[in-house]
Amino acid sequence: MSRSVRAGGFGVARRVADLLADASVAIGGAALVAAGAVIVIDVVGRVFGEPLRGAQDLAQMTLVLIVFGGMAFCDRIGGHVSVDLFETSFSARANLWFAAFANALGALIFILIAVEIWESSKISRMLNLATNILKLPKAPFQYAVAAFCIITALGMLVRMADGIARA
Repeated sequence: MSRSVRAGGFGVARRVADLLADASVAIGGAALVAAGAVIVIDVVGRVFGEPLRGAQDLAQMTLVLIVFGGMAFCDRIGGHVSVDLFETSFSARANLWFAAFANALGALIFILIAVEIWESSKISRMLNLATNILKLPKAPFQYAVAAFCIITALGMLVRMADGIARA
């Protein structure tokens, strides 16, 4: 089946969602490399009695980028946990509708997470919340999480629309 047929008429939306997912996973991947470098530098520094100051802060903030940066890509490749226990009990069309509902529900959850994180970032800015050692402001990382959640939700909505179009 060609890519244009699989897209179900949502080719442009799929390409945009894929581009955003690729960008978010690239950011998450860069954060993973940075976290690895921080940990290696910290461990080697400890051997010489000079651990990296703020390694815990850097590791925590990069972990946020790693986890949420990879969500959209994980969704795109079907990497989220799913249970197909009853899949054989229903028709292919019913399974497409169930998948569409699951994608809609997932998108709603990620949108709600984005909204809550965005609201939390307002409090972080107002109170100047920062990490303990390096005093990195938390709000920019919260903005990134909100953006990654919206990107994931967009991908899920496009997959939902694809499923409905094929049902």
